[in-house]
Amino acid sequence: MSTVAERVGVAPERLWAGGVLTALVALVAGALVFPEAVYDGFIWHYFWGPVQADANSAVCAVRPGSTVQYMYDSGACSNAAEPVAYPGYTLVSEVGYMVTLLVALLGVVFLLRRLDLGTDREFFYALIPFVFFGGALRVVEDANDAVPTAEALISYPLNTLFISPIIYFTVFAITLVAVVAAVWADRADVVERYDRPLFGIGSAVLLATLGYLFWLVITGADGVEFYPQVLGVVLVGATLAAAVSWWLIERFAPVVNEGTERIGFVILWGHAVDGVANVVGLDWMTALGAGPNLIPKHPVNQFVVDVTGSLLPASILAVTGDTWPFLLVKLLAATFVLWVFEDEIFEESPRYTMLLLVAVLAVGLGPGTRDMLRATFGV
Repeated sequence: MSTVAERVGVAPERLWAGGVLTALVALVAGALVFPEAVYDGFIWHYFWGPVQADANSAVCAVRPGSTVQYMYDSGACSNAAEPVAYPGYTLVSEVGYMVTLLVALLGVVFLLRRLDLGTDREFFYALIPFVFFGGALRVVEDANDAVPTAEALISYPLNTLFISPIIYFTVFAITLVAVVAAVWADRADVVERYDRPLFGIGSAVLLATLGYLFWLVITGADGVEFYPQVLGVVLVGATLAAAVSWWLIERFAPVVNEGTERIGFVILWGHAVDGVANVVGLDWMTALGAGPNLIPKHPVNQFVVDVTGSLLPASILAVTGDTWPFLLVKLLAATFVLWVFEDEIFEESPRYTMLLLVAVLAVGLGPGTRDMLRATFGV
């Protein structure tokens, strides 16, 4: 069966670029011709408005006419005329970002094909620091919100670059520049292998981000603390949880990890970090002497907490907390994903497979790093 690109006689890369350009032109034209319906009612309402509200620490943002107003009272937001944008995601925005992610992944596959890159496992390992970096960069905004406005170094509109979902585009852009630079250094014989400078660039931007957070601690910024015991418990707990899961897989179901091999353990560990960081941050901060327990930032976390709290008696919850099932869910989900990646997938489409594995790791280790550092720095 022929592909669409073969039937129309156009290279897949050109077909992709043409489709993206057409969509952008249609969106911009619609916003110019029908600003209230397309821009105010769709683009701003579901995508940019929530980011503006979050960046200004508002309960909501409203757009009467061509101006934006921020409200800090829930009652006022409820009574405001549409469009009203609240921080966070909606069903419409989640679908939009999902489509954008899939289109972007396809574009990255074309880019990697042009660079003749992304078929080896070293590519996966070289991108790991960037996953840590994405989570740490989001904590910069969390810390920025925690300190008094007068002490915040990052203000609106610059802070929108560090707020979900814009932060994903920020991290993607930085990673893309790093990949191109590392490949150029390799092709110019400046370095022997591209993966080492790529890993180094990722480590450098990660250390710079962590350095900023530690600078806030050292300078005594209000609202930012440092609890090393939290960091230690999360890392040790995640490593133990991943090791036990790995042993069980290798002992009873080795077929699960035949395709991913060592990458499978990295993915398990990344999702274990997310699970343990949530358990510690939401249930055990007080017990560790690290301030009050944090509040769930994601709907899935809140759902697990609510279900566990409704099913278990208070006497058990007082001992176990209500977040521990989230760790089990993360490990089971990661195990299932590893099982999906069989050897044939790596052989048939190695570049797309590697990108999907990076995405799977990012879904766990990215928010896990954020939750771990939020708890560590008390923000």
